[in-house]
Amino acid sequence: MDPKNRLNDDEKKVNSNISRVRSRPHRLTDSYVTLAHGAGGKASAALVEQVFYPAFDNDILAQGGDSGVVDASLIGEITGRIAMSTDSYVVNPIEFPGGTIGELAVNGTVNDIAVAGGQPKVITAAFVLEEGLDIATLTRIVKSMREAADTAGVTIIAGDTKVVPKGACDRLYITTAGIGVIPEGRDFGYHRVEEGDRIICSGPIADHGMAVMMARGDLAMTAPIQSDTRAVNALVDAVCAAAPDTRWMRDATRGGLATVMNELARGSGKGVALDDGAIRVRELTRGACDVLGIDPLYVANEGTFTAVVPAEQADAAVAALHSAGADQAGVIGRIVAEPAESVVLVTGFGGTRMVDMLVGDPLPRIC
Repeated sequence: MDPKNRLNDDEKKVNSNISRVRSRPHRLTDSYVTLAHGAGGKASAALVEQVFYPAFDNDILAQGGDSGVVDASLIGEITGRIAMSTDSYVVNPIEFPGGTIGELAVNGTVNDIAVAGGQPKVITAAFVLEEGLDIATLTRIVKSMREAADTAGVTIIAGDTKVVPKGACDRLYITTAGIGVIPEGRDFGYHRVEEGDRIICSGPIADHGMAVMMARGDLAMTAPIQSDTRAVNALVDAVCAAAPDTRWMRDATRGGLATVMNELARGSGKGVALDDGAIRVRELTRGACDVLGIDPLYVANEGTFTAVVPAEQADAAVAALHSAGADQAGVIGRIVAEPAESVVLVTGFGGTRMVDMLVGDPLPRIC
């Protein structure tokens, strides 16, 4: 048989299998997750077919295998370098102002690939569900994941679901993994950072951590703070186009801006001088931090990244971010020789203070 005809026949069989699954779905009659939904039988099939397939619908996922088999063209040029990332999400609560654990899981993996220089293409998702989880809640979560994936331009091609007894996890945990292709010429790393380079931040800090904290309802205060969770891959591309000699990038998640800047200082062996007046913090977010006695420099972000670019390309990079929708992006500091491997914050009065690594965790389970 002609190999080409055999491939066509195989494709027809796959499409036939997909149509059969979609035309004869198992019925999901439960309102809550039960242990049977993790047993691999009819209840499992019903959960996957009625909750996950409709949300993540694509022909690769619908093949129903343990791996998503994709045409290389979906990923792009694979002779160069690739970026891969995986992360787990246990945020509490699983729905919060500005986002959900599902959006966080997609955006977090997309962003980790993007700030490594990669252009994210495909991701996988694994779910640990607690017995008793409301099916309607799970449906909202996976819908938000699909919307986040569409916005980021990635495809969810495979997944897994496990159910554990009530009390063995807190409602829902998600693990995602992703892969992206690094365009020719991109090379981010500590080794490229030079004295005199400028440090750019893509937007205000501390919104995510404080939004989650307010949503928990443990405090005698409320504030309409929204998480900043979003995919930053388009913003990263904008920076790279405007500043082709971009040295380094990192998204400021757990530990916040202060921790990321300390990692930069130690990794590069140089000093970091931050301009206190240039670091954006929204008024409500700053007020909440002040009441709780928390420095916003240490609060997590989920849609904000920092980049080191040559001084002569900094203005162009900031302008590109503004054009791409990050209208509060700006230069927040510079790379200096001394104090080596340290971070200092320059205040509006001309004084300085040392900014150390985060000690402990003032806001646990924020991602």
